[in-house]
Amino acid sequence: MSEIGARVIRIGTRGSLLATTQAETVRQGLIAAGLNAELVIVKTAGDLSAAPVQTIGVGVFTAALREALTDGKVDIAVHSYKDLPTAPDERFVIAAVPEREDPRDALVARDGLVLGELPAGAKIGTSAPRRVAQLRALGQGLNVVPLRGNLDTRIGKVASGELDAVVVARAGLARIDRLEVVTESLDPVQMLPAPAQGALAVECRTADTDLVEVVRTLDDANSRAAVAAERGLLAELEAGCTAPVGAVAEVVESIDEDGRIFDEISLRGCVAAIDGSDSIRASIVGSIAGAEELGRDLARELLDLGARDLVAVTEPAVPAHTGGATHV
Repeated sequence: MSEIGARVIRIGTRGSLLATTQAETVRQGLIAAGLNAELVIVKTAGDLSAAPVQTIGVGVFTAALREALTDGKVDIAVHSYKDLPTAPDERFVIAAVPEREDPRDALVARDGLVLGELPAGAKIGTSAPRRVAQLRALGQGLNVVPLRGNLDTRIGKVASGELDAVVVARAGLARIDRLEVVTESLDPVQMLPAPAQGALAVECRTADTDLVEVVRTLDDANSRAAVAAERGLLAELEAGCTAPVGAVAEVVESIDEDGRIFDEISLRGCVAAIDGSDSIRASIVGSIAGAEELGRDLARELLDLGARDLVAVTEPAVPAHTGGATHV
């Protein structure tokens, strides 16, 4: 600790307001642990392109941060956990998953409207295939249009009247203190969030063992377990299913036959067709210790229910959708 205490720990982050706000919470945690720390801005390919994320590749927001770690330009990288590829990389370790923000999606709509009040044909912005598919599956006839940019840019398109509504991660708005613009926090029954949405991944070089041990003090065990379950589901589905995926897990209290209370993981997952014609949902409860495998088990159940059949569904010519079935 004495050697680390003499260092200035360089925390790599993207340069957006949201990213630097997230990284600052980690910096403050390290300062509280007795370390000196500073933020280092790293530009990523995702920051330099206006193209939809799915066209510029998985890991587009994380590769540059990991390169900076590898090159020794930073000591820690702070990621939005949902941006990380699911395949492990032995060069790095997720030393901490701090306490997670609310993982739900949030609607920001004109005139204070909630999702069910938006009329057919209303223009709603998002570029996430998961959100596009689930919005179309609601059967409201919404006109879902592509949307990129920082949170202020997205919200501004509603304020200007260009869009009737946008869907964004509630956690991002919470972190930059903009929750007043939310007209509805979307219940997972309506829209399941992205796996690991609202969670941060604090990544270090595997070889930097002393720093890893200090950073581990920022870890929240329940948040790590929930994310492990959600990403286990995603990893299993990527092996044979590229349809939009939503998942949310939480630690819940259960009671055994002898009346003893214990904690378990409750996980819900969804695979949807991009045109909204079908969405398949399932849920599972199991051991916290086996969180990742629990996610893989649920993924296999979704595949058995027909998730593979959704892979071939392509983007419709007309964005609006007339509705579709949901398997629970």
